Amino acid sequence: MPMAADDIAGMIQAAIPDAQIEIKDLAGDGNHYAAKVVSESFRGMSRVKQHQTVYAALGGRMGGVLHALQLTTALPN
Repeated sequence: MPMAADDIAGMIQAAIPDAQIEIKDLAGDGNHYAAKVVSESFRGMSRVKQHQTVYAALGGRMGGVLHALQLTTALPN
């Protein structure tokens, strides 16, 4: 069963409370999403560590319930 965009955003928000999150369903199928996550907590982290932090927030659902996530992370302006 596909994940809803609100569920993805909620899981990320729970793990990264200050995050600003944008989720887009790329294919309209609930399996292929793009996410932009902006958080001050990423300061000092490498891009790889930022992505690992977001994937950890998803609790192992990547590659399973959540088939594909195009991820962009950034610091606030």
